[in-house]
Amino acid sequence: MKKLAVAALLMLAACTGKPALDDPNLSTRNLNLEEFFQGDLVAYGQFQDVLGEVRRRFEVKINGTWDGETLRLVEDFVYEDGSTEQRIWLLEKLDEQRWQGTADGVIGIATGEERGDVFNWAYTIDLPVGQGETLRVSFDDWMWLLSDDRLLNRAYMKRFGVTIGEVIIYFERV
Repeated sequence: MKKLAVAALLMLAACTGKPALDDPNLSTRNLNLEEFFQGDLVAYGQFQDVLGEVRRRFEVKINGTWDGETLRLVEDFVYEDGSTEQRIWLLEKLDEQRWQGTADGVIGIATGEERGDVFNWAYTIDLPVGQGETLRVSFDDWMWLLSDDRLLNRAYMKRFGVTIGEVIIYFERV
């Protein structure tokens, strides 16, 4: 009976609505990643599992540089338990809307698209979860420009095609 309840809950979670690039924009702002992420930023976030339990919180200090072709993001994570992690993204702007990128642990190429005040970013990554262990998950990342110096990010995480949780991050330029 317990397994049936968990299966039903997972199926229900998989049916929840998600944003789409064709959704109406709620502002007239335009997100330009190379402008927003240029310089120093700080972000605060948490991972919440599919049942709604917050499992991990973190702060990220980010330094972004744009050379006209590549946006380099150095992300230094500090987790609530004191552990740290660094991820360095290299993002290439393909045209006015489309991006692609790589970082350690990313499987293949991450792809994304800007539309108005929204950016959608999709990738699969091997996340470190312990002493030399990783967990392969797929991210469907959605970012909304709230103001010139604030960005909200909601990322849906899946493993084997099943939603396992969400990451919510608030970015602020410093």
